[in-house]
Amino acid sequence: MRILIFGLSMTSAWGNGHATTFRGLTRALARRGHAVTFFERDVPWYAAHRDLPNPAWLRLHLYQRVDDLDTWRREIADADLVIVGSFVSDGAEVIERVLSLACGVRAFYDIDTPVTIHALERGTCEYVTRAQVGQFDIYWSFSGGPVLNRLARLGAANPRPLYCSVDPDEHRPVETTIVWALGYLGTYSADRQPALEEHLLAVARRETSVRFAVAGAQFPESIGWPDNVDRFEHLPPDAHRGFFSRQRFTLNLTRRSMMSEGYSPSVRLFEAAACGVPIVSDRWPGLDTFLAPGREILVTGSGEETRTIVREFPEAERRLIASRARLRVLGEHTALNRALELERDVALLARDTLADALRPRATG
Repeated sequence: MRILIFGLSMTSAWGNGHATTFRGLTRALARRGHAVTFFERDVPWYAAHRDLPNPAWLRLHLYQRVDDLDTWRREIADADLVIVGSFVSDGAEVIERVLSLACGVRAFYDIDTPVTIHALERGTCEYVTRAQVGQFDIYWSFSGGPVLNRLARLGAANPRPLYCSVDPDEHRPVETTIVWALGYLGTYSADRQPALEEHLLAVARRETSVRFAVAGAQFPESIGWPDNVDRFEHLPPDAHRGFFSRQRFTLNLTRRSMMSEGYSPSVRLFEAAACGVPIVSDRWPGLDTFLAPGREILVTGSGEETRTIVREFPEAERRLIASRARLRVLGEHTALNRALELERDVALLARDTLADALRPRATG
């Protein structure tokens, strides 16, 4: 297929999880023989932090204004599949332009589904309108489970899960020395910060004989980091495997909006598992459909439980949990898995459209 994607970012993973997802998915699609073109709004905060300025497996177009998309009118019209992602700058205007031109399958890929749903219900969503939701042929969602029914009630014609994924070429175990008892990788989020305080910073203040680590952008300067917490402002994706491999455990924390809807695994969850580090996670609905608690992932309900895991968890069992999680993720949650799911969804949509066109019509 000729596939066009209008997404938040491909060139910079700074302060967002979209780039990692798009990179893995598009690379897998390219390996499957599809021709992929990615359109990214050229904004200063990503321009200053580009860690992949020229991806070799796709065509990349940076544009300044929505009107610039007129340059690619023919390309949009001729594409077999056009995808618009969530949180694109002036997204509603981009969607209006794309939907007016695209003749192939038109899809929305929501990498922020719970946030989108809440904004749509309040009438405050800036990157897609409620009227536009129903104009897509398929609505891919980063969240699954009951949220798909809510999308249908909002007008989505074919809501389907297309979860985040991991690229095994990028995320794999590294032979290195474990430095940190517990680490965390994630962009700052105000509604996630209390959990980070409870499960890592408070634990670090009590366990002063071992070291901890936090990596991620946009944390305010007002945060008081304990002396035994190593702080990294930003790690490019190719540094993630080294960061994870130096942790005895890694911490997975979920934003409240994602937790309330459930079935919303983060890309860091799959990355950590693929890197062979055991995960300590907060609890959310649907977690057990991705990794089995107690067998493939450890679930904590309090900072004290997290501290007990850090202090007392047996080493042999720690390694076994990490191994099980890695096998599970490499079997079910790679970028290739997602590319195949995307192909299947498009093929089923085309089949249903053809069957509908061939179905005999009643005559009066």
